[in-house]
Amino acid sequence: MQLEGRVALVTGAARRVGRAIAVMLAAEKCRVAIHHRGSAADAEEAAAACRQAGAEAAIFQADFVHEPQTRQLARDVLSRFGRVDILVNNAAVFEPDSIDSFEPGRWERTLRVNLTAPLLLAWELREVLRAARGRIVNLCDAAADRTWTDYLSYCVSKGALDSLTRALARALAPEVNVVGVAPGVAAWPESFDAALRKKITARIPLARAGTPQDVASAVRYLLKHGDYVTGVVLPVDGGRRLV
Repeated sequence: MQLEGRVALVTGAARRVGRAIAVMLAAEKCRVAIHHRGSAADAEEAAAACRQAGAEAAIFQADFVHEPQTRQLARDVLSRFGRVDILVNNAAVFEPDSIDSFEPGRWERTLRVNLTAPLLLAWELREVLRAARGRIVNLCDAAADRTWTDYLSYCVSKGALDSLTRALARALAPEVNVVGVAPGVAAWPESFDAALRKKITARIPLARAGTPQDVASAVRYLLKHGDYVTGVVLPVDGGRRLV
């Protein structure tokens, strides 16, 4: 896909991995719709970075816990830009829970943000994406294959997002390519202390944590050079899945 002049909606683009993807797309001369839930100041900084890279950027707020806001986001981006060629589903909830601390409300919130919102956005944008012969990239997670018992809802939601990626790839073919990227460690959760980070890094064959730029580079590869790639999830985990 030729990226210059395309319109990309990146959810959760104010910080961390989402911001890196948005800025990467801006550097490729995409026009970028930056979504955030409540990080307005960070979203402004992300938009400024996109503009500095030479691309048009606009900011949109929506809380994916609420279905009407999710659907309205797609409509607002279409109204602002007139088209959407690329949808990057990056926004996610990452909260600890286990079978012993399970709460239905947390479970429902996590699935709404991590799984239902990507489906709703794909559904709302399906016809414009088909017309554009566009792309959907879902930010999955290596934890879908190596589940953490203390992040039960998160891991289940990301495993389901893997399945959704394959389902959408079939449903939207042949016009739309749908792929996933599954980071391992790309940006440390603030709750992970130095000892835990060192322990996790020691189990990574490439002997380092990943970065948001590593993930953004994988997304760029799939968008620019993945014309014959759909329905797959690319691990970007430093080989962590191997051990």
